[in-house]
Amino acid sequence: MALTVISFLSILLTICYVSVVLYFRRGWINLPWISKSASIPKTYVSVLIAARNEEDKLDKTIRDILAQNYPGKLLELIIVDDHSTDRTAEIISSYAAKGVILIKLNEHEPLNSYKKKAISEAIAISKGELIVTTDADCRMGPEWLANIVSYYEENNFKLISSPVAYFEENSAFEEMQTLEFLYLIGLGASTIGNKMPSTCNGANLAYRKDVFFELKGFKGIDDLASGDDELFLHKVASRYPDGIGFCKSREATVYTHAKPTLAEFIQQRKRWASKSTKYKNKSIVVLGVSIWFFNLLILINAILGFFDPQYWDLALISLVCKLLTELAFLIPMARFANRRELLWYQPLLTVLHIFYFVYIGIAGNSGKYNWKGRMVR
Repeated sequence: MALTVISFLSILLTICYVSVVLYFRRGWINLPWISKSASIPKTYVSVLIAARNEEDKLDKTIRDILAQNYPGKLLELIIVDDHSTDRTAEIISSYAAKGVILIKLNEHEPLNSYKKKAISEAIAISKGELIVTTDADCRMGPEWLANIVSYYEENNFKLISSPVAYFEENSAFEEMQTLEFLYLIGLGASTIGNKMPSTCNGANLAYRKDVFFELKGFKGIDDLASGDDELFLHKVASRYPDGIGFCKSREATVYTHAKPTLAEFIQQRKRWASKSTKYKNKSIVVLGVSIWFFNLLILINAILGFFDPQYWDLALISLVCKLLTELAFLIPMARFANRRELLWYQPLLTVLHIFYFVYIGIAGNSGKYNWKGRMVR
């Protein structure tokens, strides 16, 4: 009886997983390629960064933003120093003559969401119609803003998610993260392509300021340290289901770095996973739990195979289907990012992902994690 139940669940969840990933692939393909309009932009943009102890990377980020091929009279850069203990504030201040605005958080009572507080403070003084958030360790090309704004002006979206990618990897571990991160960014983009927005990344996110105020900012989602991106996306999507876009443009991509150590990687993914059960769209939660059970069943079947080899057959079937389906999804993603050489990691990544996904699904929703030197939840 146990074999029958496990066989049924394994086959059912394998079919579901394959179907869902292929559906995601269709969503990515449905997204139009975006190219910058020839018309002169007219939207005032406020670029916001929340920075904490980023003295080693922030200078390059500021330089990239100030070098944008975008009218200076329509652009402001506001950086919030989140209680840094290094030279972050000093670096920001050194660009005051170029119009860079520094805000210093001065919270005496502990907060659980310093980043949401930082963004809210910056928006409160911003002059832009369009808010664009990025991170203090990101790099971008000179056409980054022009592409996003062109897409916004042509479609009048309420919120636009844009690509984020890892670069400058120093190890095979970081290269595997790059491939896995491409998968995650692709999933977020594809759900927008399928008109079911689920996830985005605050390192490259744009939204109308009036919509932020209309939805009362982060109110209702401020109990978590993270979620200034995904949970706010869900707020906008619930009010404006057709108001979400993804800027499918290589030039609109921002670049950041993978985590150099396993410990840092785990902390980052625990933070990301902590938001999953807070989604208002419970169908996304159900889908996430189903995928978690799919991966768990592969592990269970692999273990039970030592007692009955039939379970190994089940595990192998699920694993092969998982590998081939993920490759089908990742090939167009790797082509978009010009990183097809990373696809050789996918067989190994498919196996490692099972252990990682099962662990993170539990750890990310069962306690605190370290973020920027603070223990938060």
